[in-house]
Amino acid sequence: MFGLGSQEVLIIALIILLLFGGKKIPEMMNGLGKGVKSFKDGMKEDSKDNNDTSNT
Repeated sequence: MFGLGSQEVLIIALIILLLFGGKKIPEMMNGLGKGVKSFKDGMKEDSKDNNDTSNT
């Protein structure tokens, strides 16, 4: 992963934890998960619409 070792990744994770705090990170991940789910649902809906219009 970008030539980073495990120690560098650990240091970056600790810096992120210090910047955002332990309580804020789960909230951010929850929002990210909802965004990804919404994106996937939109892609499914878009491909369904494309299939419907190509049949007419």
